[in-house]
Amino acid sequence: MKLATYKDGSRDGQLVVVARDLSIAHYASTIASRLQQVLDDWNFLAPQLQDLSDALNAGRARHAFPFDPRQCMAPLPRAGLWALADAYDAGLPAESAADPGLRLGAGHGLAGACDPVPALSEQQGIDFGAGLAVVTADIPQRASPEQALDGVRLVLLVNAVVLHADGLTAAQRQPHTAFGPVAVTLDELGDAWAQGRLQLPLQTHWNGRRVGMAEAGADMRWHFGELIAHLCATRPLAAGSIVGAGTVRNRGVEGKSRMEWPKGFHAIADKRTVEALRDGQAATGFLRFGDSLRIEMKDADGLSLFGAIEQEVVALAPPGVASARGRGHAAPAAQED
Repeated sequence: MKLATYKDGSRDGQLVVVARDLSIAHYASTIASRLQQVLDDWNFLAPQLQDLSDALNAGRARHAFPFDPRQCMAPLPRAGLWALADAYDAGLPAESAADPGLRLGAGHGLAGACDPVPALSEQQGIDFGAGLAVVTADIPQRASPEQALDGVRLVLLVNAVVLHADGLTAAQRQPHTAFGPVAVTLDELGDAWAQGRLQLPLQTHWNGRRVGMAEAGADMRWHFGELIAHLCATRPLAAGSIVGAGTVRNRGVEGKSRMEWPKGFHAIADKRTVEALRDGQAATGFLRFGDSLRIEMKDADGLSLFGAIEQEVVALAPPGVASARGRGHAAPAAQED
């Protein structure tokens, strides 16, 4: 099933069940009003939501309405824990084969798919980071990777914004995280979910140009069970914890005279690293006000799995002043549509 959270003026929103093709939705209020309720009592509430999902997909839900991603908050707007790893091996400098690089972020105020990316200045080195995350059940301390993987409840699409300017501390570099409109249960993924990885391509567009289409499972060094188990080595995780794998990357391939990355990139920092390796210096600039992003993953039938993250970078204005919207600039295209 696919679950979303509609805006209703509260911090936690209203839980809705969404059809497989993302065309229609139905409020889940007779079962649960918030996604956290479902995660806290999964074995009792999830089957009821599945019945509603089945009715919705069969055209038997009486009070269905057109689904609008613009009305969505993050599927889980407030998480008890939000952790982001660096789980991919693209053969780039600074990657570690021994450490997944998990770091804890702010779990409150997670953004919806169409919320703007606010920033104080273009000089902060604003970057996107397209990837995947999972939402967990309760996971005990010292859980094995296999036990941890059994505790995965939902999969999410993520844009983890990073600031690269000098002088910022680690705590200041990740100011904003947005999630795709819907959270997806593992059964919806079919054979694409294998060994704790989602084996599908991720598409990232920057100012209308496709810049990334890397395979999300191909070069994922640590699968989600291993990432969760790494966190649980010293602590248990509560239901509703979100664990991200980091920016999706694929390894380069040997070209005629140099290494090439034909699958593009899902973060500007990765593009700049490749430029520095090949040309001696980075040429691509970071995001500017007015730039637009679209991040999406489609299944084998071409249907959008999570809906799309569609965001614009805006200037964060002082309180009481509307945010400014710029004109943006052209993004370099790794691949054209």
